[in-house]
Order: sequence, then C-alpha cells, then structure tokens
Amino acid sequence: MNFTDQEINEIKDHGLTAKQVESQIDLFVNGVPNVKLVAPATTSDGIFKLAEADELKFLDFYEDKKPKLDLLKFTPASGAASRMFKKIYQFLEDYDASKETIDEYLERTGDNHMKKFFAGYEKFPFYNHIIDGLDEKTKADENAKKYAFIKTMMSEDGENYGNLPKGLIPFHYYGCYKATAFEEHLHEAAAYAAKSDKAALHFTVSPEHKEAFAKEFDTIHASVSNTTGVNFDVDYSFQKPETDTVAVTMDNKLYRKSDGSLLFRPGGHGALIENLNDVDADVIFIKNIDNVLVQDQIQNLARSKRILAGLLLEKQAQVFKYAELLNKNTISENELEELVTFLKEDFSTRIDSDYTDFSTEEKKSYLAELLDRPMRVCGMVKNEGEPGGGPFWVEDESGKVALQIIESAQVNTKDAKQGEIFKNSTHFNPVDIVAGVRNYKGEKYNLLDYVNPDLAFIAYKTDGGNEIKALELPGLWNGAMARWNTLFVEVPLETFNPVKTVNDLLKLSHQTKA
Repeated sequence: MNFTDQEINEIKDHGLTAKQVESQIDLFVNGVPNVKLVAPATTSDGIFKLAEADELKFLDFYEDKKPKLDLLKFTPASGAASRMFKKIYQFLEDYDASKETIDEYLERTGDNHMKKFFAGYEKFPFYNHIIDGLDEKTKADENAKKYAFIKTMMSEDGENYGNLPKGLIPFHYYGCYKATAFEEHLHEAAAYAAKSDKAALHFTVSPEHKEAFAKEFDTIHASVSNTTGVNFDVDYSFQKPETDTVAVTMDNKLYRKSDGSLLFRPGGHGALIENLNDVDADVIFIKNIDNVLVQDQIQNLARSKRILAGLLLEKQAQVFKYAELLNKNTISENELEELVTFLKEDFSTRIDSDYTDFSTEEKKSYLAELLDRPMRVCGMVKNEGEPGGGPFWVEDESGKVALQIIESAQVNTKDAKQGEIFKNSTHFNPVDIVAGVRNYKGEKYNLLDYVNPDLAFIAYKTDGGNEIKALELPGLWNGAMARWNTLFVEVPLETFNPVKTVNDLLKLSHQTKA
C-alpha cells in the first residue's frame, strides 16, 4: 500500500511504522478469522476442581516459597467509569423535572434500571456524602432530593463520577468513610501479595488520571498501612501510543477526522501485554480494577489467590526440573515418558498424534518447546449468565487443540455448531490470573513472543456521526496469552464481584455492615 508523505509522518509521530499500519489494514480487508471451538472446558475436561487436601498443599507450598519470591499485583485500571453510568446519563437526558415526578417517569417508561437505582439509592457508598451537601429544602422534598442526588453525582461541578476512572469511584462505605476500588486493591494485596510487610502493586492508568491516582494514594496509604501492617510500593504505566490502531471507513480506506488527520484509537486491553512485559516478578497476580470485595470478606478471596499461586509454583517447579534436564540433554527415556504424562495430566496438553513416531531427539525438541513458555493459572467461576468470555478447547490454524479464554466476539455464533458450543460453556472468566513469566534460569520471557496476532477483534464504531471500523488487539487474557502454558481451576463464585453498572454496588457483596 502506498502512503502519502503526510500519512507516513502521522504514522511515525504515533510511534508506528507504515508496515504495521499496512498489516492492520490487511486485517480489515481480509477480516479477522473466527476461532474454531472444539468444546467447552469443564471440570471433567480442562478445568481442575481441587480437593481440600490439594488446596491445603498449595497453600503451604506458597507460604513456604513466598519469602524468597518477588511478588506483584498487576491491575488494569485505565478504564473510565462512563459505561458504569450509561443508564444514568440516559435518564438525565430523558427526564424533565418540570413535567413529571421521578415516580411518574418510572411508571411511564418502565425503566427497571432506574427503578432499582432509586429503590436502593440510600445504600450507595456515596449517598451520605452527596446528601450532606444538599440544602434542607431540597432534602425535605423526596422528588427534589432524588433529582439533586443524581445531578450532583454526575455533574462536572458535582462529583463528576462519569468522567472519573473507575478505580477512583467509591465502592464501599464503612460508616465513617468511603473506600474506592483502588483502595480495596491495596487491602487485597496486603492479604495475599505481601511479604516482609511490603506489597508491590502496578496499575495501568490513563495519563490524564495518573495524578488523581497518586493523590488518592497519598491520602489513604498511611491509613491502609496502619490497618494492614503492610507498606505499599505503587507504580503506574500508560497504554503505549504505538499500540493504538488506525481506523478505517466501511470500505477499508484510511479514515480522516474533520481536521484531515488520521484517526488512531486505543487497541483495547490487549495492548496491555506491553505493560505486563515491562514489569517483572516471580509471581504476578492479575485482576481487574472493578472486581473487589468488602474488607471483611477479603480473607476468603486471599485464600483462593494463595491456592492459585501455590499451584502455579508447584507446577512451575516440575516444569523447571524437566526444562533443565532437556536443556542439559541429560533426560532419560523414562523421564521423557514421565514428562508426557505430566503434560497430559497436569496441563491438559494434547500431545501431537505423531509423537510416538518421533525420534528421541525430535521428542526432546518438541517437549522442550512445549515447556519453554510463560505460565498462567486462571481461576474460573461457574457460569451464572454474566456477559463475557469463558474457557474453551480451541483448534488453531495448524490443527493443534489447546485451552484458551474466548470472548463471544471471537466466535461465529451464526454457525449452529459453534454457537451451541459457546452457549454450553459451564464456566466464566472472571480475570483471576496468577502468572509466571520467568524460565528455569530466572530469565524473563519476552511476552510479545507468545501473542497470537490473528486473534484480534474488528469493532464497529462511529466518529462524528460517521461509521468506522476499529481494530482491537488480541485481548490481554485471550490472544495476547494464547501461547502460554495454561491451567484452569474452578474458584468460588464469591471471589467474583465486578461492578459493571452503578447498580452493581447495591448487591449484597458490596454492602458493608456499617
């Protein structure tokens, strides 16, 4: 493809190359292939359901190894809270206080989301804070109070919650103070990712929000440290501009904004594999910013996290043993057979059907390649109908079948068989990952080498009223980790408490005893 000098300069200024943009356009033109689902992963095929004795073993293993480990909690937190308040914005646009009361509006529209909002709004963690700022006359009129509450919550001269990062929204109320999602992650880190009274956390944030996160940390860290007995080392990173993708028109031509410049869009959470690649630790706990528990429930969550970490470390120790034997070429025939059994039983690995015909050297090379990868243990919860991805057996373009986390957008659900497989998923991905990113020598993997670039997404968006196509990079726990060694483990549903809409804060799991 021939780019103009202006286009090349814009591409370079964004940290990209013409070749990269050309590859992106090729994906728009040729389409992103759907994945080929083979079957859902289940507790009888691909998801481990641990017995209590195994849980205790992995807990002990983690606690025994922890003093010598570098631990890190990695939290994607760059998302704005706008989608969390989407229905609230719609209400403010539709409701006219001069023509009807809120109750009349709810009766007329049948808006169940707003009915639930107002029925429980006194339970929101920021209720007292907002109400205390209203004048007595407004508070005396229930309709005026409700309307003032929601306007204060959303207006730029009020709390402006819709324009804050989700991590800085108050999630829980403890009687005398309200805690943000960001603060709750500090409490979590103290419970399972700390050693020698120190915990390291890394948050990916938007550049415009870093100062606000740093200010929040300065405000709360002394209190949280006093409560937990842990000191916190917190740092931040931004999604890299060079991971942005170019937008195109519906006929796959470069799209230009009203000022004539090219439109580059963030590449989605898959771009954060770059950020993950820039950090290093023996054990990295990965979890989304909006999935937190109230503090008196954190120990239950911490137990689950420590079990996953112990499982990772125990399996990693076995992988390292075999990897070293293979690297030194001292592995015996019996040990080769042990390794095959280990991969089948402990990693649910589908061994190549021609393996038995390989020469000894070919077997060693094949098995070494299977072992020499980053490793992740992914908690999976029983499917309760939450939107999102899940664990599946997937066949790649070469015919190899492996475990992957798959989103609905990656599946051709119009194909009856593929749609049926996706619908029959028994488990859901809560983004509860414990990762090992070093090899047996202690060297860090280049995580970019283990991305499957074909597992991108094409999204349809608008810009200034114009329909455009946007490319999202392979998701962080989807295609970006497609070539990692993966274990799926069933974890308690109670460990999964995401806040996707503001009404989720009304769930019992986000209510405190205050």
